[in-house]
Amino acid sequence: MAKDYYKLLGVSKDASDDEIKKAFRKAAHKHHPDKKGGDEVKFKEINEAYQVLSDKQKRGQYDQFGSGFDQAGAGGGQGFGGFDFSGFQGGGQNGFNFEFGGDGGDGGGFGDIFGDIFGGKGRDQSQNQGKGNDISVDIEITLEEAVVETEKDINIYISILCSSCDGSGAEKGSKVESCKTCSGSGQVTKQRRTILGTFAQNEICPDCKGLGETFDKKCSVCGGDGKTKQNKTIKVKIPAGIADGQTIRLSGQGEVGFRPGKRNSVAGDLYITVRVKQHSFFERKGDDIIYNLQISISQAVLGDKVNIPTLQDEVKLKIPSGIQSGKIIKLNEKGITHLQGRGKGDMFIVVRVVIPERLSKSQKKLFEKLKEEGI
Repeated sequence: MAKDYYKLLGVSKDASDDEIKKAFRKAAHKHHPDKKGGDEVKFKEINEAYQVLSDKQKRGQYDQFGSGFDQAGAGGGQGFGGFDFSGFQGGGQNGFNFEFGGDGGDGGGFGDIFGDIFGGKGRDQSQNQGKGNDISVDIEITLEEAVVETEKDINIYISILCSSCDGSGAEKGSKVESCKTCSGSGQVTKQRRTILGTFAQNEICPDCKGLGETFDKKCSVCGGDGKTKQNKTIKVKIPAGIADGQTIRLSGQGEVGFRPGKRNSVAGDLYITVRVKQHSFFERKGDDIIYNLQISISQAVLGDKVNIPTLQDEVKLKIPSGIQSGKIIKLNEKGITHLQGRGKGDMFIVVRVVIPERLSKSQKKLFEKLKEEGI
């Protein structure tokens, strides 16, 4: 049965690139196998869906051909994703004899399109085969930290290259020889029958895990996997002006993986979602800051000079006489640094005139006198 990549990520078929990216990060964070209650199978399916839907070319191919291939292969129905192949003549069953997954050919056209759908090795896939898992983590900062560039340490528990065997999986001094199953290529070819004919599909060798070599003793540290789990601390610079929910991507800082036939590691990426803590008295609106200033009736009538906090320092604010409750005073460039440009946002002080709930006898007499004066 065909996989519905849109359903796996929980988005509609007309979802934007940003919506797909946000849905992937949310789902990956939820199902990551290192988290309590994580699901490794679900995580891999989500990652597979994102690899297709995040690439415009692959997404277009999936939208146009994806369900058509599977439906045709399973039920033998007429038609093929909206294409009529009846006019083509060629060898093989049903007039076709294509071979996918090899390195030959012209490197384009049907090879790439069919390779993606049947799981073969197209040009893009060959570069990503064996790539390690991406990691998604959250980090919390204060509003004051969001104003300036901040450096934070992130602790993660991930797969890294085994330091004992350098990723080979072999115990030091063990006998290494060419894999007999794949003849040292790191890949085996399997035949797959479909309504279009028989297709050859390359897969990672199950015996040598794609390295092309076998050994008589497995590494005592990693058990032959070539990688181990370890706590890792990564320093990340958080740019000034970042907003709550925005994500930083660190390429190659995710879990380690392996390319078939090669010993070098291919690490996934680390996605850091920044959470900005709610401030006790500042409110953020974009790159602007809102602050509620409470003043007395006498300050509102006579005017005053008061010290108020900003995200950077403390400033003296002049309150004009006769100011009304709800009046807004603007302080230029006392807000958040613009993330994608120069300058800063502004700070808006909302004046709130506080009416006393209780008055002393002397205060009450003063207000009665003011009332007589028509004030």
